[in-house]
Amino acid sequence: MALAGATALAQAPAAAIARQNQTEVAAEYTYAHANAPPAQCGCFSANGGSVSFAQPFVSGRYAFVFDATIVHGSNISPGNVGVTLDAFTAGGRYRPLPLARWNPFGEALVGVAHAGGGLVSGDTPAARDPGLLFAANIGGGLDRRLDRHWSLRLFEADYLVTTFRNGVNDHQNNLRLSAGLVYRFSK
Repeated sequence: MALAGATALAQAPAAAIARQNQTEVAAEYTYAHANAPPAQCGCFSANGGSVSFAQPFVSGRYAFVFDATIVHGSNISPGNVGVTLDAFTAGGRYRPLPLARWNPFGEALVGVAHAGGGLVSGDTPAARDPGLLFAANIGGGLDRRLDRHWSLRLFEADYLVTTFRNGVNDHQNNLRLSAGLVYRFSK
């Protein structure tokens, strides 16, 4: 009888760790506020979506994250041109309260970005740089757990830096805001 109680006690932490280490997939609407082209005042907005994959490890507080974001902006002056920005980043996420109903997180991701459209085609400095360039995504957010599988990502706010040629400093500062749904796979 004493061993049966010890076995049950040993299984409780294993079950808690399994709940903490649930793989998650998130789909989000994404808004980006981006730099204007060089030598111009103001910025432009872009809308699109993000998909992320997170695999927690250890205590569930840390996770490996992959994020893919695609946003499009149009009517960017001069010439009312458009641009599509794709960013693919990976890195780490930290959740201080992995099993809490209100679940904040912070993350730092690095990877590559690609831009296409009228803003970067033709006779512009960026047109000479068609490949994938460095991107970094640093920020955090807040999830609201609905049940053991679903969470609502109330917000995610990130600083997204890209290094497209622009004829001035080859550096863009973007604000990325997202919200959506998170699904956690569990047994």
